[in-house]
Amino acid sequence: MRSPWHHSVQVPVYIINICTRQASNALTRSSAPASVALRPFAADPSVIRQLNVRIARPKPEQLLLEYALQGDLAGVRLPAAAARVPPAAPTDGLWQHTCMEVFVGAAAAGTNPGSYLEFNLAPSGQWAAYRFSGYRAGMAPLTGIRPPRIQLQTRADEMVLHADVELPPDLAPAGLRLGITAVVEKAEGGLSYWALRHAGDRPDFHHPDSFGFEI
Repeated sequence: MRSPWHHSVQVPVYIINICTRQASNALTRSSAPASVALRPFAADPSVIRQLNVRIARPKPEQLLLEYALQGDLAGVRLPAAAARVPPAAPTDGLWQHTCMEVFVGAAAAGTNPGSYLEFNLAPSGQWAAYRFSGYRAGMAPLTGIRPPRIQLQTRADEMVLHADVELPPDLAPAGLRLGITAVVEKAEGGLSYWALRHAGDRPDFHHPDSFGFEI
């Protein structure tokens, strides 16, 4: 079977001004598998060197994500593996620790303009998925999908998380606009927030301007 990453392309990304927090960079679009670089909300090179994400959509209802975090993993706090991988039931609060995330909305306005999904994908194999009716509004558990399949590979200087995410039927036929993000917990305490685009004067992955990738 041909890999979904076959002919993956490196997409140029225009990063925001880290001082003004203006998400005025152009929207990144790709119809093929692509690789993008996330950036921290606040510069902190002490632990993480880089965090890249590969994205593919081999089927309308399937989203594949590969998060590659490189740096000193001894300085990163990773949650312990869950008893069952993948766990059948979702787990709330995963964003309070190291967690890879993706926010998914329709690229074109449809019957539910402003609505979007949030997927939390933890290195432990735990997951959560939510549906929002608007910006931080109408939050409800996302049902009717299979649990995301999460696999983790680690070395001394790299963590790679693979996630196979099923989309609900109402989004599967649509072009998607994604917010690609991550929360990283330091071993010494504290969180750093990574995203393709940042908007506002604080980390806010839900902000409409943070949805910076279209596929």
